Amino acid sequence: MASDRSGQWRHAAEALVIPIGALAAAMAVFGVFMAALGQNPLEIYALIYKGAFASAFSWQNTLSRAAPLILTALCVALPAQAGLMVIGGEGAVVLGGLTAAIVGHLLSGAAPAGVKVAMALLGMLVGGLWIALAGALRQYRGVNETISSLLLTYVAVALFNHVVEGPLRDPSSLNKPSTANIGDVNMIGNLPGLDIHWGLGFGIVFCIAMHVLVRDTTYGFALTACVLGGAAAGLAGAVEVAAVHGSANASLIAGYGYAGILVAFIARQNPLAIVPVAVLVGGLSASGGMLQRRLDLPDATVLVLQGIAFMLILGSEALYGRLKPFRARAA
Repeated sequence: MASDRSGQWRHAAEALVIPIGALAAAMAVFGVFMAALGQNPLEIYALIYKGAFASAFSWQNTLSRAAPLILTALCVALPAQAGLMVIGGEGAVVLGGLTAAIVGHLLSGAAPAGVKVAMALLGMLVGGLWIALAGALRQYRGVNETISSLLLTYVAVALFNHVVEGPLRDPSSLNKPSTANIGDVNMIGNLPGLDIHWGLGFGIVFCIAMHVLVRDTTYGFALTACVLGGAAAGLAGAVEVAAVHGSANASLIAGYGYAGILVAFIARQNPLAIVPVAVLVGGLSASGGMLQRRLDLPDATVLVLQGIAFMLILGSEALYGRLKPFRARAA
């Protein structure tokens, strides 16, 4: 029994130390890159902290960006529990958001509470079915789910653009094509006492529920996992429409599905670990504006750091089970 408990602690410590080490290495490499551009790495790190966590406004921005990342990370983490590597969350996000925009417009005039529930549920349904398609292709036709989910993302984005810029385009949207607005009464408000929309609350609840599901039930078949993961990403899109944009437009294609891959990998596909990791990655994204204002760097500079972190996180996978401090002691 003591041996089993010791093994669990070593495994937990390994799952914590290796990702942190990979992130620290990413920061060091990013610092070298910034120094090569003539920037002071320490000043860069200080500005990233200020832009992400140093004030109430920074936290508000960080948590708002973390909300969709929590849900899109689940689109990767849940299928991974069934041995599948699905990276098509971006497609589920845009289609979930498009569905919410259509439902919100069609049901305008109905009870707002019912409209909000319908937007969320149907957004989840469409997102779940879209990712389930990748799972079905794997289960019934043997098609690699990583490739199919990625290609399905391109199909989803193309379908989204066609609908938004064509049949469902609001004639009043000139420079930025979008669907008709769902109306202020159908918008989802903020969490009580916070200036952060309900997407964050939904994400946290979803993570807790999926942790219990994975730990305490026999669910884990490929299609079920894909449906649940896609539903989470679809909900992210629906909330972005109902809480942020008010309609479906190009702003919905923000890369949340791709950033969710990074979050899921850093969290080691653990639903509970996804929440703090999403806050960290959301903070990096939120700090881009600070770097732009203070140092005249592109807002996308933080994407370089995210890319470096992703590569090193992937590389660190080879270290699991090989580091001496975390190996089981011989009897």
